[in-house]
Amino acid sequence: MTMSVSILLSAIVQRLFSCHHIAFLLIVATVLVPMESQAGTEIEIKHLIEYIENSKYTFIRNGKEYNTKEALVHIQNKYEYTKCWIKSAEDFIKYTVTKSSMSGRPYTVRCDGQEIVSAEWLLEELKRFREKPE
Repeated sequence: MTMSVSILLSAIVQRLFSCHHIAFLLIVATVLVPMESQAGTEIEIKHLIEYIENSKYTFIRNGKEYNTKEALVHIQNKYEYTKCWIKSAEDFIKYTVTKSSMSGRPYTVRCDGQEIVSAEWLLEELKRFREKPE
């Protein structure tokens, strides 16, 4: 009887040990995957900010024109305010450069006499950036 109890206890211990490993791996996966995703999001947002900074476009907000430097100050302030909701580069675009939170009017950019909705402009750049070979 002692032999079978010992075998049973050994089996239970092994089962618990393997369950703990599985639980540990699940915890690690749920922590590391968002961290990797967050790092990728931060790289994409940084790229979009640099893309805006390097553009020579005129930014139009609520009917008023702003140069790149002025627009960036506004976008970065809005980014700081909305950071808690931003989980992706698309969220960054949605919350910071899509429309005025006061009037609801869409932001646009002007280049070579053409006005483009800023969200579409940046979504196109984000797509290009993601497709770029590493």
